[in-house]
Amino acid sequence: MYSPAFYAACTAGGITSCGLTHMTVTPLDLVKCNMQAQLIALLCFIIDPAKYKSISSGFGVLLKEQGAKGFFRGWVPTLIGYSGQGACKFGFYEFFKKYYSDIAGPENAVKYKTLIYLAGSASAEVIADVALCPMEAVKVRVQTQPGFAKGLSDGLPKFVKAEGYAGLYKGIVPLWGRQIPYTMMKFSSFETIVEMIYKYTIPAPKSECSKSLQLGVSFAGGYVAGVLCAIVSHPADNLVSFLNNAKGATVGDAVKKLGLWGLFTRGLPLRIVMIGTLTGAQWGIYDAFKVMVGLPTTGGVAPTPAAAGEQLKG
Repeated sequence: MYSPAFYAACTAGGITSCGLTHMTVTPLDLVKCNMQAQLIALLCFIIDPAKYKSISSGFGVLLKEQGAKGFFRGWVPTLIGYSGQGACKFGFYEFFKKYYSDIAGPENAVKYKTLIYLAGSASAEVIADVALCPMEAVKVRVQTQPGFAKGLSDGLPKFVKAEGYAGLYKGIVPLWGRQIPYTMMKFSSFETIVEMIYKYTIPAPKSECSKSLQLGVSFAGGYVAGVLCAIVSHPADNLVSFLNNAKGATVGDAVKKLGLWGLFTRGLPLRIVMIGTLTGAQWGIYDAFKVMVGLPTTGGVAPTPAAAGEQLKG
């Protein structure tokens, strides 16, 4: 089970699930980023504050000003950045979950399984964000500053020329602040929700369920987990957008300019829809990939300590 081939499959599944899903929702992300960025228009003199009043008007503005192609502006850094992040997120999660379970021992691995999910996902995300951060910085700049660049090929050199290579990691701390709570919620709540679905709503054991039903459970569990993720990580998402738009700005500047209410609520409804769908699709694609290569889907009824001991030996 926990062989190099297993971790390679989980890594490949993470690339597929995260890269493709984030690229697909680029139009939603584009509107969200511009709704966030309009709050700092007075500071940056970039975006008309009256443009992005709502989700629907945001799509209308994009269509009118840039045409249908404008909906996917920034898709290349999105695909590359989130593919790298997905590889590390899912691959290292499985690694750290096994590692911490081995340290805890069979009985404690079952007793404190939620803590292991939290620790494993947090550890994985620290690494994953190092892969994501440069592409996220370029993506936000391309999406929210008209005329800055057409995409990654011209956007990355312009970004580095203006702020240096260190500027690509200017947002790493807020990114950790957004992504680590997000990923901890994403994995721990997903594992818990899926376990509850199999335990309380499906009469047959997971091993007797069809693969299509198991993948349906993965999507449902992922969607609910995604809604929770969006809520806990949204303030930091606003901070990341602010810092990547305002040259030389600090976290203190962001809090002062946005205010606590704006920090927690600006763009939240759209992000709930986007992240819920995104996370559900990610878990569905990830588990579909695992099934395709002969691995079981993620989660299910928690094993007994004896069964857990056998799993940890694998």
